[in-house]
Amino acid sequence: MGNLYSSASFMEHNSHPDYKYEMDNPTHSHDGINPSCGDELTLSLRVEDGVIEEAAFTGHGCAISQASADIMADLITGETVEEARRLSALFLGMIRGEELSEDDFEDLDEAAQLKDISHMPARVKCAELAWRTLDGILSA
Repeated sequence: MGNLYSSASFMEHNSHPDYKYEMDNPTHSHDGINPSCGDELTLSLRVEDGVIEEAAFTGHGCAISQASADIMADLITGETVEEARRLSALFLGMIRGEELSEDDFEDLDEAAQLKDISHMPARVKCAELAWRTLDGILSA
């Protein structure tokens, strides 16, 4: 199992997140909390004509929850709501240990790095936090 914390891009997403800021006038906003460790975030989206034009988050938490949120925001920006929903389902399946195809991993791009978290049950909720929050927005 690879060491996630030694991955340069993972650490970059944690220490210098591009999408961690307060968004002006989001069309959607939803709070997510991981009660088991106290990580919390607020996900904001600006959706226009069914496309996620902008995604951002604020909040605090461990490296995994913060990096996962940043990676997710990067992945879904510019995607349709349907595609974001599909990517979220893929990610959540992967984190729960489901087998994905090579195409699925390719679609998840950097988020596929978080695959090994499925072997760390205590961290699964950290990785899922942003994605579950996204689901909360998209299924509302």
